[in-house]
Amino acid sequence: MVKVYTVEGCPYCEKVKKYLQSKDVEFVAYDIEKDAAARADCIKLTGMDCAVPVTTIDNENYVLDFDKEKIDKLLCL
Repeated sequence: MVKVYTVEGCPYCEKVKKYLQSKDVEFVAYDIEKDAAARADCIKLTGMDCAVPVTTIDNENYVLDFDKEKIDKLLCL
């Protein structure tokens, strides 16, 4: 499952979600400002607090920010 950790109003978060939609990639978006468990998962994954967007497929490797090349590599697109 692809997960995208976001915050409301983040333009890069929106770009990631729109990009994944354009590639027909199913994902679940988690707002780390509203979901404490998702925030904890995001911090555990990245070691950083409040760094978004974070995109992951395996809860080990992740892409920080909107980096199409890295997203494509992670998701084998």
